[in-house]
Amino acid sequence: MRTPTPAAGASQRRTGLTLALLSACAFGGSGVAAKPLIEAGLAPIQVVWLRIACSALVLLPVAVRHRDLPHRHPGLLLGFGLIGVAAVQSCYFFAISRIPVGVALLIEYLGPALLLGYVRFVQRRSVSRASAVGALMAMTGLALVVQFWDGLGGLDPLGVAFGLGAAFGMVGYFILSEKSGGKSGSPSEGGSVPIDPMGLTAYGLIIGAIVLVPIAQPWAAHWQVLGQDVAMGSMRVPALALLGWVVLIATVLAYLTGVASVSRLSAPVAGVVACLEAVVATVLAWVLLGEHLAVPQIIGGVLVLIGACVAQTAAAPAAAPSVEPLPVPTSPPVDRTPAAR
Repeated sequence: MRTPTPAAGASQRRTGLTLALLSACAFGGSGVAAKPLIEAGLAPIQVVWLRIACSALVLLPVAVRHRDLPHRHPGLLLGFGLIGVAAVQSCYFFAISRIPVGVALLIEYLGPALLLGYVRFVQRRSVSRASAVGALMAMTGLALVVQFWDGLGGLDPLGVAFGLGAAFGMVGYFILSEKSGGKSGSPSEGGSVPIDPMGLTAYGLIIGAIVLVPIAQPWAAHWQVLGQDVAMGSMRVPALALLGWVVLIATVLAYLTGVASVSRLSAPVAGVVACLEAVVATVLAWVLLGEHLAVPQIIGGVLVLIGACVAQTAAAPAAAPSVEPLPVPTSPPVDRTPAAR
């Protein structure tokens, strides 16, 4: 059994970080592209279904290639489809239909802090003081973002609730993506091999699309909207162009690179890099949609992102031993900590 060299480990981390950055930027554009479609007449859940179903069609050849996955890992695929795809995207799109894109994503990015709760109370592992401080900072930032002292600052309470739902869904997305890093292969093959992220993403999208059919009721959608130009701030943009961006960039590319990065880095580390998504989305919404945040919300957003980064950076060394981040087994335990890698 080969032990990866330090150079191979460093290369693995660099690749993982690059993929995580690409995923964050791709995900960041989804709300800005989808909101004009919602405002033009499509229901949020219908836009979610369109996004997932069209992406599933794009990746259908990948699903055929990995047709053995449902037999070997039905639970993982089902969980990823229900939580990592359907739940996260539905909650997020419902949120942006009621509150600004940047606010919705900042609420969603409580996810990395909530991931600590999973580590502490579900996995029953200790959490460092720095992690707790980071989580508290993120919660304080959230209070500023939603302006709780002023009746949520005029924010729709249901929109805020959906944003929190997306945050919990994000926790599931990272956990399931991390678990996929060592789930494939059989003992006779001499060890675990990560599930191909393309296969996991393809089946997750297919499952998500099927589950949402009775909820989205696509047969009742105003499909004529897709043949029109829709308002994006002060501009008019072809609806089909926005749908193409949401499907190909903000879903297919974003999920493939995101799952691949988590399987190489671990959920906590990928969670830190993913915070860039909130920054990208907030800036794009500001420039393209004219959704300006108040000063307290900007300060709160900074606290949310810093808190999430502090919490996850501090938690990463403790979480690493339960993760299989590399496609080949690692022998010495010390090699599996972020510092040693």
